[in-house]
Amino acid sequence: MTTRTPSHAPLGYWLLVLHAHLPFVRHPEHEEFLEEDWLYEAMLETYIPLLEVYEGLVRDGIAFAATMSLTPPLCEMLADPLLQRRFSRCLGNLERLARAELKRTKGTPYEPCAVFYDQWLRKARATFERWHHNLVAGFRHFQDLGALEVITCTATHCILPFCVTKEAAQAQVRIGARNYEKHFGRAPRGIWLGECAYSDGVEEVLKDAGIRYFFMDTHGVVFGEPRPRYANFAPVYCRNGVAAFARDMESSKQVWSSEVGYPGDPWYREFYRDVGFDADEEYIRPFLHKDGRRRNLGIKYHRVTGRVPLNDKQLYDPAVARERAAEHAGNFLFNRQHQVRYLNGLMGERPPLIVSPYDAELYGHWWFEGPWFIDFLFRKMACDQQEIRAVTAPKYLFLQPVNQVVQPAPSTWGDKGYFEVWLNGGNDWIYRHLHHAEECMVDLVRRFKDTGPLIDRALNQAARELVLAQSSDWAFIMTTGTMVPYAEKRTRDHVHNFQGLYMQLTENRLEEKWLAQLEARNNIFAEMDYHAYL
Repeated sequence: MTTRTPSHAPLGYWLLVLHAHLPFVRHPEHEEFLEEDWLYEAMLETYIPLLEVYEGLVRDGIAFAATMSLTPPLCEMLADPLLQRRFSRCLGNLERLARAELKRTKGTPYEPCAVFYDQWLRKARATFERWHHNLVAGFRHFQDLGALEVITCTATHCILPFCVTKEAAQAQVRIGARNYEKHFGRAPRGIWLGECAYSDGVEEVLKDAGIRYFFMDTHGVVFGEPRPRYANFAPVYCRNGVAAFARDMESSKQVWSSEVGYPGDPWYREFYRDVGFDADEEYIRPFLHKDGRRRNLGIKYHRVTGRVPLNDKQLYDPAVARERAAEHAGNFLFNRQHQVRYLNGLMGERPPLIVSPYDAELYGHWWFEGPWFIDFLFRKMACDQQEIRAVTAPKYLFLQPVNQVVQPAPSTWGDKGYFEVWLNGGNDWIYRHLHHAEECMVDLVRRFKDTGPLIDRALNQAARELVLAQSSDWAFIMTTGTMVPYAEKRTRDHVHNFQGLYMQLTENRLEEKWLAQLEARNNIFAEMDYHAYL
């Protein structure tokens, strides 16, 4: 099929970035584990629907350009056979619930919505099977077609400015880049820095790993030295030639804002009303975990309605919600057209670039209609206008290779724009342990020059335990107050495992049985090479 592409040069460009990340959660020692549901929910509600959107656009010959950061922990989980089997089991449980709901709601106002969920789950199952249970293969397919730009991340979403040694920062990027090559068959061109966390010198670590560009929050570029001529509407080069792209706040607010953002529309699905809590206890128990505790299952019959109590939420209508997604896509495009017209008048011959990064899980998981919104937006952008065109970072740099050299400012995309979400009185206790472990890891790599297979395994597992402990998710959870005991336990466990390996290595008393247990439980990065710390 012929691809529909605009023929005229646009007034400006739009760069969509969907940041897909979850911490590495895999517990083979338990048949069921609550925190593993984070992955299964994201697969069903975000990653599978996004693949379906991409499939539909390609099928219909609609040209589109999107960027996704698929972090190494997420790729490792999506490609893991155990987690694939468990997701299939989870999906099967929901399919059985949907069939039961068809019977329970027959002849009631809820029946049309129950029919929708039954069809939605069947479609999700077909997509999961079509990619042979490995969704990474689906995203790789669309990258190979040239429609999707997949970028990597620090190995475990680590905040690079918090690394006390250059070797540990380099290892986070090198391990992430190598994992990307394993899953996507080529070296990464771009990177999503964990939490968009930047400080002076990060660009040197990126260049060392062959990274050409990264993304920042607005103030990271706008407050750079010298002040960028085009603010955040054009990339800048760091002094070593690595490009930095900055977030546009206007387009972010339209989607992110809880007050004026699209997801708050009264006709969209209400996230916090779920059949797992609404249904009769005896009826719903077979579909819960074995502990019998009520939880969100993913079938939701109510809409946002407005600022009313949960009990007053009205019935959800997927057809109306889909129409609203189309209207909001048109509104978003209209606003971007207005924005590029205004900026084009200020920037002269330089076409402005609007960078819109979001957590991928917003689209589908938190905002159920989000994938529909993206689908409509790309279709309208390709067919209804010629003023603005979707683009990826490498394509824009190819079109506009001359950019200002700027030293970016320290920044993150977290609350207040700096680092206090991940470094405050509630989580600062972790860093003395992480910093000590970094220094010990560097010591191990320098100390063990001539090694055998067993020592190599221990050194590689020590590196795994260290990078898992460095995940920014644990500090984030401690701040937000959700699942804090789990985050604290994960941090302590990985630090404990690392210190145990360090002591056994330095005292020449490796316990192979314990090492094998760690390798089986924390099996991220089978390709791990501790020489990344050299």
